[in-house]
Amino acid sequence: MATIGFIGLGNMGLPMATNLIKAGHTVRGFDLSEDQRKALEAAGGDIASSTEGCVDSVEIVVSMLPAGPQVKAVYGESILPKVADGTLLIDCSTIDVATARAVASDAAAKGLEMVDAPVSGGTTGAAAATLTFMVGGSETAFDRAKPILEAMGKTIVHAGGSGNGQAAKICNNMMLAINTIGQCEAFSMAEKLGLDTAKLFAISSKSSGQSWSMTVNCPVPGLTETAASNRDFKPGFTAAMMLKDLGLSQDAAEQVHAQTPLGAEAMQLFRDYVDRGHADTDFSGIIKMIRGDGDF
Repeated sequence: MATIGFIGLGNMGLPMATNLIKAGHTVRGFDLSEDQRKALEAAGGDIASSTEGCVDSVEIVVSMLPAGPQVKAVYGESILPKVADGTLLIDCSTIDVATARAVASDAAAKGLEMVDAPVSGGTTGAAAATLTFMVGGSETAFDRAKPILEAMGKTIVHAGGSGNGQAAKICNNMMLAINTIGQCEAFSMAEKLGLDTAKLFAISSKSSGQSWSMTVNCPVPGLTETAASNRDFKPGFTAAMMLKDLGLSQDAAEQVHAQTPLGAEAMQLFRDYVDRGHADTDFSGIIKMIRGDGDF
């Protein structure tokens, strides 16, 4: 069992840290929110009063931060100057590939192993320890990180060198956004055509229209037990987070001259949805905008 410093105890980070405690690790956590720090303490963790205090004398650091600028600042100013030799660094934030590679390079310059390990699975997966981790870094760093990630997730995939975890995450979520919009359009059209959506689900979920966004997070309520639509779109993964990931995908596409017209259109649709005041709803709630429901 390891002593782990966990930075970022938000909607994803707190249940992830809690699962590490359940697995028998000693977890010392820090978050800017006092309420989140107290929640970790109630779950059996230790709390620190600063980032530096969180990573002092730990064997492993796990971070779950909002975006690239925060990752760059926290690692550059508080983690890399403070951690002991041999500390393994695991960043589970979803950030741009360039920043992930730059921070990993800075860590390597200090003789530290680091992986970027963004996640898929939302808050439900974080609570259930069924997350998918897409991991970038050396084979050695991946082998060290895997047992820790297995306490928080079900599927752990080594995507290649530093930054490749982030590359996998943004490609995956671009596909998810496109698939979800397709589901919303198809179910909305079915309703207008007089086709029972349950009948469409029964057909498409077993044929060529099938996707995760249909069988796990269907935008029509009552068709899949796990869907946010059953909870009035209380988020597992918010529209704001989807828009952030789509922005990362389009920035990356521009940098490498990749053609992603559907990704670009998906980003614009999610931007419209968020701008209309739905940033904190589940991303599948975009069906309301596509249908023209209510305030749309």
